Amino acid sequence: MTININKLEKKLQIKVKNKNLLVEALTHKSIDQNFNNERLEFLGDRVIGLILSKKLLDLYPNKSEGDLDKRFAKLVNRKTCASIALLHGIENFINTIDQNHTTRINEKILSDTCEAIIGAIYVDKGFNYVKNFVLRLWDREIKKSDITVVDPKTKLQEYSLKHFKNLPIYRFLSSKGPKHNLTFKICVSIKGSKKFVGVGNSKQKAEQNAAENLLKNIDIN
Repeated sequence: MTININKLEKKLQIKVKNKNLLVEALTHKSIDQNFNNERLEFLGDRVIGLILSKKLLDLYPNKSEGDLDKRFAKLVNRKTCASIALLHGIENFINTIDQNHTTRINEKILSDTCEAIIGAIYVDKGFNYVKNFVLRLWDREIKKSDITVVDPKTKLQEYSLKHFKNLPIYRFLSSKGPKHNLTFKICVSIKGSKKFVGVGNSKQKAEQNAAENLLKNIDIN
């Protein structure tokens, strides 16, 4: 697959000097085990974290660390990064392949590529440029951060501690699929409950799904 970097730059409203950095950011490891976006994703994740944590400090000077952490987790989680990638059509530029000559562009690949692009822009253009870029892409999510939504795992933990003085118990059950696209199965229980199973393309997502299923059973929204 030939990646049209000029088209991507136009779509993202950016201009980089080293086009090869963007090629690297868009290359999944199923294409090349040596030249792929994993290192740039590692960097981009930290860059996004720094920019958005500082933005939250500026927006909410009177909020506690715990409150800021919940807002931050919502801004930087896989689902948010993937939705931002989809919103800007990044899935059309990702270079992936497996034995069947196709790799499904799932949430993890979208999120990782989004972070890798941020890493590439930081390396090429520096912090101030990438900061403006991240704040522009995350603008809608930042505005929504004023509404704090408690995730199912946190909600279940708070319920279990309040009523039983014990944490929920999570147990890993299984994982299946290719290395780059695993599906995890995890169960959770609290005192007096049966075990509820959750699935997801990460252990964290499977735990969230399991917690959500248990909460629905005890009629907590």
